Amino acid sequence: MIAGFKKFIARGNMIDMAVGLVMGTAVTTVVTAIVKNIINPLIAMIFGKADMSGLLAFTYNNSTISFGAVLDALINFFAVAAAVYFCIIVPINKVRELSTRLVKKNAADAQAAADAAADAEKAEEEAEAEKAKANREHELALLEKIASELEALNNK
Repeated sequence: MIAGFKKFIARGNMIDMAVGLVMGTAVTTVVTAIVKNIINPLIAMIFGKADMSGLLAFTYNNSTISFGAVLDALINFFAVAAAVYFCIIVPINKVRELSTRLVKKNAADAQAAADAAADAEKAEEEAEAEKAKANREHELALLEKIASELEALNNK
């Protein structure tokens, strides 16, 4: 049971999820600071209120409906989404694209090297075959010469 737990914890997915959670928390903190210290003051300049939860809010029978709070949450959501996309997703996709190109280039280079080695080996084999053929022709010519000299000796 403990071995299974260790295997579960050591899995890449679990580690990726933990890193994602930590990064998500850090990004959320940064985005919340941006919304609180930049976006909300800009909205306050326009609408006269720094806190959007009271913006476009109305109360009826002790129930308050606040469109400003929803607007605040939407701005926060889109800011987090933009930060995650531009700071995490886009760079990771670029790295993946570059690594894919590099793998393809290395594979093509390896194939070209293998093809060149095969061509060189084939050329070497052809050269050896030509040399062997030339040696056989030379041996045949010598044997024919010896045979003709033996025939000449027999005729004397």
